[in-house]
Amino acid sequence: MNKTNKGHSLDRRRFLKQSATVLGGSAVLGSLPASWALASGRPETTSAKLGFIALTDAAPLFVALEKGFFAAHGMTDVEVLKQSSWGTTRDNLVLGSQRNGIDGGHILTPMPYLIASGAMTPNNVPVPMHILARLNLGGQCISVAQEYLDLEVGVDAGEFRQALADKRAAGNEVRAAMTFPGGTHDLWIRYWMAAAGIDPNGDISTIVVPPAQMVANMRVGSMDTFCVCEPWNEQLIHQGIGYTALTTSELWHNHPEKAFAMRADYVEANPNATRALLMAIMEAQMFCEEPQNKEEVARICSRRRWINAPYEDIVERMKGNFDYGTGRVVEDSPHQMRYWSDFASYPFQSHDLWFLTENQRWGYLPADFDSQTLIRQVNREELWREAAAALGVDGTDIPDASSRGIETFFDGTTFDPENPQAYLDSLAIKRLA
Repeated sequence: MNKTNKGHSLDRRRFLKQSATVLGGSAVLGSLPASWALASGRPETTSAKLGFIALTDAAPLFVALEKGFFAAHGMTDVEVLKQSSWGTTRDNLVLGSQRNGIDGGHILTPMPYLIASGAMTPNNVPVPMHILARLNLGGQCISVAQEYLDLEVGVDAGEFRQALADKRAAGNEVRAAMTFPGGTHDLWIRYWMAAAGIDPNGDISTIVVPPAQMVANMRVGSMDTFCVCEPWNEQLIHQGIGYTALTTSELWHNHPEKAFAMRADYVEANPNATRALLMAIMEAQMFCEEPQNKEEVARICSRRRWINAPYEDIVERMKGNFDYGTGRVVEDSPHQMRYWSDFASYPFQSHDLWFLTENQRWGYLPADFDSQTLIRQVNREELWREAAAALGVDGTDIPDASSRGIETFFDGTTFDPENPQAYLDSLAIKRLA
């Protein structure tokens, strides 16, 4: 397996730059021959309804629409629709577009599994889903309230543990906020706390708050800490309400995060349209990764139809520059979000296995859950490879295995996808169903 990602080919770079600077806006790629745009087969439909949450890791969907990548691949009637919460995303996926819901979109990587298994659906009815790509690596943060500024809480939450214990002993409730039970933010903040000896099921109340409401809720004292994507961590600092303790890639470097997923019935009925959507999103990921495009991507994200947040709350972390709000400043952080580099787009099955194993750890899935069978049903990495081949993606950007291998976390814990039980057995704090 390739150990590093050297970037997409010169031809792809040249194509993206010319697209952005010469054609521009929604007309980008429009002058290319239809035979090129539809080389993988004419889409069965030109429409799709894709959901997103107001977070910067949804940028590939915004860019694919605004820069014309969807249209260039024959998907001229794609709607990218804001969802108010991850619970709303789930409910609209269960409905599907035929019942005024959505066909797919930007999603927390574990959610397609929680939906496909029925673990997190109304009446526990399974709704088949397919993961087609990863949208990004890293880029989330754990923030803490300003009342803990003197601790300068970081990756080591030992002192924070004591401060929470003291607050609880004084008769006050302590709370940690995440965005969806069993989702990525829930798992990051649980891992971080448990590594410091904080039992997320006993020592602190874990609450669900939609991403765009995190800052407002911390302002009124609803939580002591939260985990979410940008721009909400940066906005917290700009409003003087709290600070960043760590970026989640400091817990697990280049960890998988959001996915692009679709209802299985859409994929099965529209294989060419699915491939076209996937190709457009992959090209948008390449665009988002290029340093010279970061400011433009931040401008796009800031627009009302997308995140609706000040450009200043988005741009620096988009460029990889982190002011933690404690005096610590890191320029061009190695822990910044990746959209394409380092195989960011590839949906490694081994990563999906970690998410399912963690959901077992915290009791969202039963201890005897058959993760491998569900992964084979949900993860469609072969479609990613087909789309990559149609795009002419350089071989150095395509991994040669379904696994990224053994993963190592900040506390020295390792996850071997060949032996997930050994990982579970090594964890001191857990609640298995």
